[in-house]
Amino acid sequence: MARMYSRKKGKSGSTKPLTKKAYSWMSYKAKEVELLVVKLAKEGNQTSKIGLILRDTYGIPDVKSITKKSISDILEKRKLLPKLPENLTDLLKRIIELQKHIETNKKDMVAKRGLQLTESKVRRLTKYYKNTEKLPQDWNYNPKRVRLLVD
Repeated sequence: MARMYSRKKGKSGSTKPLTKKAYSWMSYKAKEVELLVVKLAKEGNQTSKIGLILRDTYGIPDVKSITKKSISDILEKRKLLPKLPENLTDLLKRIIELQKHIETNKKDMVAKRGLQLTESKVRRLTKYYKNTEKLPQDWNYNPKRVRLLVD
């Protein structure tokens, strides 16, 4: 995907395997994978981190091919999803770090530009999540109270 502001084409990411069926060498059943996902979520891991842990330590390459559900669908069914979506919380954490940096380095214009770009990403994401009803309609982004949202 192309970058929005840098006029670069971006790096290609990894591709999923073409087959959607479960692998023959897998020893885990769908119920076991769901229990692993729930256990890792209760330990406080985010959905992307759960996928990495399952891939690296348990040898499960793709949860959806085994369980026919994504990690977030499993967590939503068990009511373990966080209030804010993961990518939105990551952007809010980045905004907090940029605000701290700008407080100490007031003349850093590149950081101010980065803060503006990140805030615009947050606004676009909130618009999307309100339309898909993953966020309440009265939720709004306030740069002064962003630290309260993440905690």
